[in-house]
Order: sequence, then structure tokens, then C-alpha cells
Amino acid sequence: MNKIVPLISSGTAGPLGALHLPRLWLKVSLASKGLLADGYPDCGRGFDMMTLNNLGLNADATLKFIREKHPTYPQFESWVRQQPGVKLDKANVEKHNAAVRGYNHGDDTRKNILGACSVKDDGSIKDAVNLNNLDDWQEFHAAFLK
Repeated sequence: MNKIVPLISSGTAGPLGALHLPRLWLKVSLASKGLLADGYPDCGRGFDMMTLNNLGLNADATLKFIREKHPTYPQFESWVRQQPGVKLDKANVEKHNAAVRGYNHGDDTRKNILGACSVKDDGSIKDAVNLNNLDDWQEFHAAFLK
């Protein structure tokens, strides 16, 4: 069975409005079933931890819930709303979203992703959301369409 490239973008929000939360749910869900494509952490140090920390979610409890309960995305958001210390007010969610939108990869990562995608590095693509999208699409193409 092929493993799955997580094609939900970090730039996608669910009904709670928090960017990257749907992607985090997808990656952890896929990994819990052994289906996450190689090279993708189910919960990495970048956007994953940024999202958990910014929203006031306990990482261990969140990962345990997804891994053990296998919730649908709406069930996951319902669980998130009930967590002690969760920060889902409009101002905090927008602050988190601005941090996601404003995060740029380092030069080496940018060059590697653009090179793998045969995209000229003219300096116009710097943000991690778009670079990660390009990387995901390249990985998906290589795994399923080539």
C-alpha cells in the first residue's frame, strides 16, 4: 500500500480558523495508521509545535487523542474547544495565523525545495507555506503520477 503525502496545506484552516491545524490532524492521523509518507514527521518542531503552543494545546494529550481515538476533523476541533487553557479567541487565532503566514524557510531549505521542483529561485517565493506546498506536490507527483 502506498503511503500518503499530506496534501492539506499549512495555509488551510478549519472552522476554528486556525491555520495548519487541519494539516497537523491529517499527519498525525495518517502516521497512526502507518500511512504517512516517508520523510514527513507526524508532529515536527516547526508549524506543528507552533500551532500546538500558540493555541495552548498540550502536545502529548493532543497527539494521544488523535493517535488513539482516530477522530474525524470536526470531532478533533470539538475536542480542541474543550481543552483546558486552549486559546481560541479571535485575536490569538489571528496572531497564530500571522505567524504561520509570516514564517520563512532558511536559504538552504528554500533552494533545496525549489531545485527539486525545477523552479527558478528568483527570490519571489520565500514563505514556508508556499514552499511546503511545492514540496508536497512534488512528492505526490513522484509517488503517484510518475
